Amino acid sequence: MLHLAGDPDAVARARRLVSSALGAGHPLHDDCVLLTSEIATNAVVHSESGDGGTFTLSVSYSAEWVRIAVQDAGSIDPPFGWRPSSPLDTGGRGLLLLEALAHRWGFIREAGINNVWFEMHADLLSPESVTPNNSGKSLRVAR
Repeated sequence: MLHLAGDPDAVARARRLVSSALGAGHPLHDDCVLLTSEIATNAVVHSESGDGGTFTLSVSYSAEWVRIAVQDAGSIDPPFGWRPSSPLDTGGRGLLLLEALAHRWGFIREAGINNVWFEMHADLLSPESVTPNNSGKSLRVAR
């Protein structure tokens, strides 16, 4: 667990912490570093963390799974509002990345404070989790 200042430099520190904790050889390393960057950036940009506050990053992991959470300093609005984006936008895709890459994710909002988390599971990436169906195509099987 690490408390970070709510500035853009802290997002890079959060990525480095996750990278160091997992190690570059961990099968979930790259996706976890990317998703950490997304949820830490959201804390800095969309909450009081970015207005002189702080946010907390927590990392729990084993060889098979990773859970990462970011708790921000709070905001008036809930952390997630879907907004349309154009292909030229430089932001606004963090939720889409969470949805596409995380095995589970969500948020807890209490007294305006947001705790956004995601989980990744290496066993869902292994070759034995892909089985052929009757049509000859492969299907991903969640355990």
